[in-house]
Amino acid sequence: MSLDDKLKSLRENGIDEAKRAQRLQELNDLRVNLLGKKGPITKALRGMKDVPAEQRPEIGTLANNVKKDIQQAIEEKMTELNEKLVAHQLEEEKIDVTLPAAKQIQGTKHILNQTIEDIEQFFIGLGYEVAPGYEVEEDHYNFERLNIPKDHPARDMQDTFYLSDELLMRTQTSAQEGRDMEAHDFTKGPLKMISPGVVYRRDDDDATHSHQFHQIEGLVVDKNISMADLKGTLEALCRHVFGAQREIRFRPSYFPFTEPSVEVDVSCFNCDGKGCRICKYTGWIEVLGAGLTHPNVLKMSGIDPNEYSGMAFGLGPERFAMLKYGINDIRDFYLNDVRFLEQFKGVN
Repeated sequence: MSLDDKLKSLRENGIDEAKRAQRLQELNDLRVNLLGKKGPITKALRGMKDVPAEQRPEIGTLANNVKKDIQQAIEEKMTELNEKLVAHQLEEEKIDVTLPAAKQIQGTKHILNQTIEDIEQFFIGLGYEVAPGYEVEEDHYNFERLNIPKDHPARDMQDTFYLSDELLMRTQTSAQEGRDMEAHDFTKGPLKMISPGVVYRRDDDDATHSHQFHQIEGLVVDKNISMADLKGTLEALCRHVFGAQREIRFRPSYFPFTEPSVEVDVSCFNCDGKGCRICKYTGWIEVLGAGLTHPNVLKMSGIDPNEYSGMAFGLGPERFAMLKYGINDIRDFYLNDVRFLEQFKGVN
């Protein structure tokens, strides 16, 4: 068979194979096999030396045209197969826009965040500022500025996680009191602040205790602050959180940074003071500690206790939430169990 006939035969067979291909891979293989360096067209051209000189231009032109024709046939078939593939994907993946959309599951704020924000908004409405403070605190502010020197036995109750001799994970958000009293300009009005945040203590982990929990400390310093101011503020808070009919009572207690100091009870919101399991049949539930700011605490901040007085209180959002919503185990707040958390969507 002459070289001319071989090239024409290759063109006919190549175009025919391209038209019959059903997969893109077949076309790629055909291109390599026919048009590659080791393909039959290249081999046929190597026989050009045996072709008379006057025929070589014609054979060369024919060879180039064969390559172009086969390449064109492959590209046309490739375009056809790609269009079929896209059409198939569109058919398989089409969306019926008339179908109802999939339900979007929305989360909610954690019940502790809801409780804290609710209490923050209450105090902001009374003109208080929110000062979260630092979780890593100086011993000076965490203890000494709160009238708890290094040899004070009250430290044993709050012994915590020390980072150095002078730095620790704060045991109470009361540590922010000293910083705010130092920075406040009393010529512009009274100091009214709350400090919410996480605190850390060496404690057992059980149903009612945790080594890490939240606290909200409150402080007011002004002229003529009295127990009447403290009682009125806390009564309004308890009625806001636990119900409009709540009453509070003070019981004598001891805190190094307040004098006098009191434990605060709220009338049971479950039985209205009649006595039930929640209040241990006393009609009262202990909710927080408070008192008038100790004169030593004022002096250490450069405030004259003969001219100014203050009141302070500290409450636990976990305890408030547990009492309000009947939660029996403090550890439930931290387990991230969706079944537990979903009960409190937008409760505040």
